[in-house]
Amino acid sequence: MASRVEQLLAKATSDCIPEEPRSPSVAPSLTYSEDSEDQDELQHREPPRRRRASTRLIAQSAADIQRITGESTQQLINRCCGGGCCMNSQKKKQGIEYERVPLPDNDAFRSLNLKIDEIPTVLTSITDLPEQTAFLEKPIRRVSTTPSPTDSGISLGNDANTNPDNSVTLEKSFENMALEELDTSIQPPSFVQPHPPYHVFPAKIHNTRELTRPGAEKRTFHFDIDVTDYPDEGGLDFKVGGAIGVSAPNDTAAVDDVLDLLSVPRFIRDKPVLLRTARGRWPTVWGDDKARELVTTRRDLLTWCSDIQSYPPTKPLLRILAEHANDPNEKKILMFLCSGEGQGVFCDFRTGPHMSLSQLLNAFPSAKPPLDLLLSVLQQLMPRFYSLSNDPHESFEVRDGKQHRLVEIAVSVHDTADWRQGCRTGVGSGFFERQARKYMALQRSGDKAPQVHIPMFKGLMANPLAKQFVTDGPMLLIGAGVGIAPFRGFVQRRLKSANCANKVWVLQGVRDSLVDELYSGEWGVHEDEVKRVVQSRRGEGQYVQEEVANQADLVWYIINSVDGRVFVCGSSKGMGEGVEEALIKVAMAKGNLEHDEAKNFWDLKKEVGQYIAETW
Repeated sequence: MASRVEQLLAKATSDCIPEEPRSPSVAPSLTYSEDSEDQDELQHREPPRRRRASTRLIAQSAADIQRITGESTQQLINRCCGGGCCMNSQKKKQGIEYERVPLPDNDAFRSLNLKIDEIPTVLTSITDLPEQTAFLEKPIRRVSTTPSPTDSGISLGNDANTNPDNSVTLEKSFENMALEELDTSIQPPSFVQPHPPYHVFPAKIHNTRELTRPGAEKRTFHFDIDVTDYPDEGGLDFKVGGAIGVSAPNDTAAVDDVLDLLSVPRFIRDKPVLLRTARGRWPTVWGDDKARELVTTRRDLLTWCSDIQSYPPTKPLLRILAEHANDPNEKKILMFLCSGEGQGVFCDFRTGPHMSLSQLLNAFPSAKPPLDLLLSVLQQLMPRFYSLSNDPHESFEVRDGKQHRLVEIAVSVHDTADWRQGCRTGVGSGFFERQARKYMALQRSGDKAPQVHIPMFKGLMANPLAKQFVTDGPMLLIGAGVGIAPFRGFVQRRLKSANCANKVWVLQGVRDSLVDELYSGEWGVHEDEVKRVVQSRRGEGQYVQEEVANQADLVWYIINSVDGRVFVCGSSKGMGEGVEEALIKVAMAKGNLEHDEAKNFWDLKKEVGQYIAETW
């Protein structure tokens, strides 16, 4: 039976002439035409006969796997623990003695959904205790006259860690080390520094607002960020369609919760301490792989350097918890998860919903490993990147008698199930939501210039769309959700010229335009002529990829025009794959191509920069 996209393609039109406000164009418009030349032919084509139901193979290719599971084969491979547990039976084996271990009686453990019945009394292939690479040593004085150097402190030689004769020398060198004078409540320590040669810049929020309305499935916030005082970086500037990096910290409450669970005394959490690493990049982001010595605090390391909620549990982490669990039953369960016999249970555990470090520590309350050993196995907290939603060359505002330069972004809040609060936010989106609500609360209290900051940097990475935006050819911009944000600044810039009104079109996918249409009325004077909003939860219920099929003539005109380009931005799951398949169907219908030929057509357009997809 023909797919929904194929049915919609049968309604596609040709030779539609747009009615632009100033200058005519031969390009088709975003309006649907009923009198296309090939409409009668398509309407009289007999529909394919439905096949009788029969036993059939439901998965014959990677595309079938993705359709059934909702994930690509690569995503499934990445989530696989590699232990071969899917090939092993979980039934009890003959000749092996088992015991029933009492399970921890707490909500956090129950939320892990571990399917543990009986555990073998003898475990094999237990994961080795991981090497400790981070060490927290003697306290350091706080007095400092100059900021600490970039990428921190002193690099050690090969035998500096083990040679006792070096202790006196190191002791003297430590006397000259001190905590840098930097407000780490608004920006990370300088050694984190993801963007040489400058540290992360604590930019002030100039204004913020919630773009979505009550009832929307996802909350989306808009931010005007003041970059007036951003350091000069040798001519490297913000650009339309570009992106900024943000070093989002872990939530303060979550950090305190972990420190409480590890029984780290409150009076030492913010005191200077010497951190020594044996190797690796941590706690820097993109620093060299080498040993380091630097002065920091326990709170800063857990706030800015280690991700405590975004990754699935690993065996090295569980092995550390097992080694330091005082309760014998908790130790047995954790060792079972680290063993060959527990491989199947661990695989289910690891490939389930991501859990926070706090959740694990609450589930096994007797496990209180040293903080520095834990830091040795936690994942690096990485920056997040956000596309600009404005033209940064034109965005200025006067406040307090001073002209402020602004960059604008939109951030959708990512919610994940949480055992204690029902749901929790992502590291980056949660940080932005907290900052937005803090700023708006200060405004409501009467503060006319709230001091709320975003630790950001520029120049290192840019949205791949940015370099392709500089063109005069016709363009079709396809996006859904917050993926539409990077198109806004470009369209605003283009629509300032009347003769460009017939050269850019936007297809915006939303669930319900009443609650989650982003930037309605903010695209420019010709917004009604160039933008079409497609709603999936209201009216006929249509997805943006289906409208791509409806606009087959427009797509075909643009991609075959001189310097014509098609942009796609948004979630890869659902929207991204759907749009790509719709584009293939368009090429099949309008170019009289077979499926593989149509796919190759778009692959070639990607290579020459006419088809640009930025999905995640």
